[in-house]
Amino acid sequence: MKRFDKHVFVCEHAREEGNPRGCCSAKNSAAIREALKRKVKEAGLQGAVRINSAGCLDACEFGPVVVVYPEGTWYGGVTIEDVDEILSSHLKENKVVERLIIQDKRFHRDERTTG
Repeated sequence: MKRFDKHVFVCEHAREEGNPRGCCSAKNSAAIREALKRKVKEAGLQGAVRINSAGCLDACEFGPVVVVYPEGTWYGGVTIEDVDEILSSHLKENKVVERLIIQDKRFHRDERTTG
């Protein structure tokens, strides 16, 4: 029996300033994680959906990065404004937010994307 229906990881890794790959932490990822946690609780989903911070997910150039399991959906460029859509679409309705999907094929195990 699985513990959660969805497990969401928000990268909060910090790189040194000026690193060419960028850094999720410098792009407000902690606030994104906190907003997701708050919204999950407000929606009454805290037993079914778990929100966690993550160290480096090796997708720095796409940050802030959010990964949803068990699907393995990789979202990039996530902002505070995207939190409600991720919650309502993906976490509640199981519908991927296509516009946020990282299009690089290294982050997919299916044929949905190219790149």
